[in-house]
Amino acid sequence: MSHPHFPHLFRPLDLGHVTLPNRVLMGSMHTGLEEVGDWNRIAAFYGERAAGGAGLIVTGGMSPNPEGGVFAGAAGLFSDTDIANHRVVTDRVHSEGGRIAMQILHAGRYAYNPKAVAPSPIKSPISPFPPNELDEAGIRKQIADFVTAACRAREAGYDGVEIMGSEGYFINQFLVTHTNKRQDDWGGSLENRMRLATTIVEQVRQAVGPDFIIIYRLSMLDLVPNGQTWDEVVYLAKRIEAAGASIINTGIGWHEARIPTIATSVPRAAFSWVTKKMMGEVGIPLITSNRINMPEVAESVLSDGCADMVSMARPFLADAEFVNKAERGASGTIVPCIACNQACLDHTFQMKISSCLVNPRAAHETELVYDPVEVPKNIAVVGSGPAGLSAALVANERGHSVTLYDRDSQIGGQLNMAKKIPGKEEFIGLVEYYDRAVRASSIDLQLGVEPDPDTLAKFDLVIVATGVDPRDPEIPGQDGPNVVGYVDVLRGGAEVGRRVAVIGAGGIGFDVSEYLSHEGVSPTEDLDLWLREWGVHDPEDSRGGLAEQGASHEPAAREITLLQRKSTQPGKGLGKTTGWIHRLSLRSKGVRMKAGVNYEEINDRGLVLSDGPDRRNRRLLEVDTVVLCAGQVSRRSLFDELTKRGINAVVIGGADVAGELDAKRAIDQGSRLAAEI
Repeated sequence: MSHPHFPHLFRPLDLGHVTLPNRVLMGSMHTGLEEVGDWNRIAAFYGERAAGGAGLIVTGGMSPNPEGGVFAGAAGLFSDTDIANHRVVTDRVHSEGGRIAMQILHAGRYAYNPKAVAPSPIKSPISPFPPNELDEAGIRKQIADFVTAACRAREAGYDGVEIMGSEGYFINQFLVTHTNKRQDDWGGSLENRMRLATTIVEQVRQAVGPDFIIIYRLSMLDLVPNGQTWDEVVYLAKRIEAAGASIINTGIGWHEARIPTIATSVPRAAFSWVTKKMMGEVGIPLITSNRINMPEVAESVLSDGCADMVSMARPFLADAEFVNKAERGASGTIVPCIACNQACLDHTFQMKISSCLVNPRAAHETELVYDPVEVPKNIAVVGSGPAGLSAALVANERGHSVTLYDRDSQIGGQLNMAKKIPGKEEFIGLVEYYDRAVRASSIDLQLGVEPDPDTLAKFDLVIVATGVDPRDPEIPGQDGPNVVGYVDVLRGGAEVGRRVAVIGAGGIGFDVSEYLSHEGVSPTEDLDLWLREWGVHDPEDSRGGLAEQGASHEPAAREITLLQRKSTQPGKGLGKTTGWIHRLSLRSKGVRMKAGVNYEEINDRGLVLSDGPDRRNRRLLEVDTVVLCAGQVSRRSLFDELTKRGINAVVIGGADVAGELDAKRAIDQGSRLAAEI
């Protein structure tokens, strides 16, 4: 009998020796947990996702040897002790009814390691270390280490391995002439360049036997110069199948590619058409990936014949119960992944433990626990932005009586501005999720109400989450009719002229510039438009999927100059893994960015500027509208008054610390506070 809501998603997948219960792969993510070495904590992370219904889980990348580690000390299976530690994880997953495969990832020239190795000594643009060129014996050693890692994975109780052959890592580096300049048996011709990949799969299959899953992560779209042609990709897929792979998983883009592939501005399921091109070319199942974040999207991808299975990674950070909720027809209760990268990939590249902006418990399951309370309290939460919402929902979940106030007519706070930005449409779904969650709870929601201290005095605890106010930049003439604030633009629909100066080049300034530069449909909502804007093309016509003519951008809706007082690069404080996208996107629209300027005055002709601390080069920037995005200050007068009167209160979110609109910190702070009450 087919599933009433998602018939394709919940159709079992027969792999011969094992049948997966559904078509959902929890894709590989590097969380940093394995490097911490707390194996019960790691087991709790994967165990919750297995219990949540994932058909098959793939771990973060495990190095086959020290030189292949993404960084020095990266986790792997190097000893009997490692095998015993990993057994703790696999036992937990199996006890929850799940299956798990270990990803074998060799970084090659991407390794942050002076011992890095590669087919040719060509330094990566994202690593400081030039790799050491392997000789014949060195290549044979690497192959043997892949095989050993797979055998150890089997001994540790894994149900399979995923061999990472995409994203520009070691195996990928052998496949393309961009990084492989060899003229021996491992370079030159296509047959030679793919020898490493096919030999690894072949020897792994021989070593582990027939009843073990081998997933091969195949780069179907390199998105780098001199990448693979489509004919080469198809030929490799067939050879990988013949070598013994059970499943082929889709990899999109090398890490050094200047095209976003998983950020929130990428359309949902943006690359499923690439996997669809491969359907029918091989007889083993194909997995598609990237920006599939809700069951409705996954079902559509499968029903359209794009793949046999879908890979979702970060959605399992946002909600471990993703699959179970979808199976019982409750997809509206799934905490949505907004693809922000702020607590997952950004943390990874900062050598921190990964988590999730919308779910701080991710990778912290043993530390952040929402146990039921023994003595419920009567709690007021003032402000329904991300901090207030997280505090209210967790406190209510634990059994406290919660009243949630907001002076606005809708919940969400400054999330309601974020959702207006082209490329941040995922925030719409996040606000809708919060609205459903609050209304489905026993929280007493009081909208359009600004409670006074007398009203709040009756509560056992008042959580003040009143957010921020725009900072006053104190520019002479800022009260003129040609000056508006970012709140007026994003929430009030203020009219903005053709020529615009945006004061403040932090996250809000970039968002406002993005908002004002667009007209009509957002590229995130129009895949064809997005592909043109980023220069992605059919790989059958363009090697590596890069359009020969490059990116083709729609004309900007306005002439925008983005300004900041600091002399540092505009946008320097943006996300570690997404900042480059925002900077490149605005530059492609002709947005001018100027740093180190002083705002002397605003008059009816525009904005008078000068440069540097000595205020030299005073000149007029002629614009029709000046938009103020000059930071925020905490709105904490209520907290100060409550404290003055001796009322038990605590302040969180922007009301506690004003900075950029930091939903990650706000949600984490609200959740942790509520977990301790």
